[in-house]
Amino acid sequence: MYKRIILKLSGETLSPVSGKGTFDPERVDKVADMILRLSKTGVQVGVVMGGGNIWRGRFTNEMNGANADQMGMLATVINALCVSDAIVRMGGKAQVFTAQEMNRFARLYTRDAVLAAMNDGCVALLAGGTGNPYFTTDTCAALRAAELDADAVFKGTTVDGVYDKDPRTNPDAKLLTEVTYQEAVEKRLKVMDTSAFLLCQEQKIPEIRVFNMDDLENIIKAAMGEDIGTRVHA
Repeated sequence: MYKRIILKLSGETLSPVSGKGTFDPERVDKVADMILRLSKTGVQVGVVMGGGNIWRGRFTNEMNGANADQMGMLATVINALCVSDAIVRMGGKAQVFTAQEMNRFARLYTRDAVLAAMNDGCVALLAGGTGNPYFTTDTCAALRAAELDADAVFKGTTVDGVYDKDPRTNPDAKLLTEVTYQEAVEKRLKVMDTSAFLLCQEQKIPEIRVFNMDDLENIIKAAMGEDIGTRVHA
C-alpha cells in the first residue's frame, strides 16, 4: 500500500474526448471523484496538472520560448483550480499550491506547507510546473515526488503502459511491464522526459507507474497494487 503518491495528469484529461473545447464538466467531475476516492483509501495525494487543454506551446517560431512556457504554467494553475473546485463541491478537501506567488488564487508552494495539508487530509494540487521555463510537468512531478518523499509517481497515458516503440504506429510494439530508470534513459523511452527519469533515479524515487488513463478506475487499481501498466524503477 502506498503512503504518498504524486499523480501526473494531463490537461487533456479534463477536456472533451473530441478534443474540441477546454473543459468537459462530466470529465472534470470524474477526475475529481477518482482523486477523492483515492484520497479516501488513506493515500496522501499530490496532483501535478498539465495544461495542454488550454495551451500547447508557442504558435510561432518568433515567440519567446520562456514567455510561452510561462503561459503554460498559468494554464496548469487554471486546471488545478478547476479540479480543486470539483473536489470541494463533492465534499472533499483540496488546496492549490503554485510555484509562483499568486496569493489571491493559491498558496505558494513549500514542502512544509504541502506536507501539512496532506497530513490534514487535503488533496494537494501542485500547479505552475517547476516555476521555471524549459521544464515540463513530467519533470515537475519527479521533482515534487523527491521533495515530498513520495512512494511513487503515477503517470497516465493514452496507451496501456511503456512500449518498446510507439504502439500507435508500430503494430508489433511490445508492452514492457518492468523497466529500470537506466533502461528508460538508454532506450529513450518517450513516455516521460529523460530529465524526469534521471531525477527519479538520482533521488531514489521507488517507482513510476505508467498506465492507461482512459479508464480512470486504473488509478485506484494501481494504488491497490494491481498488476497493470508498466513499473519503472531503480
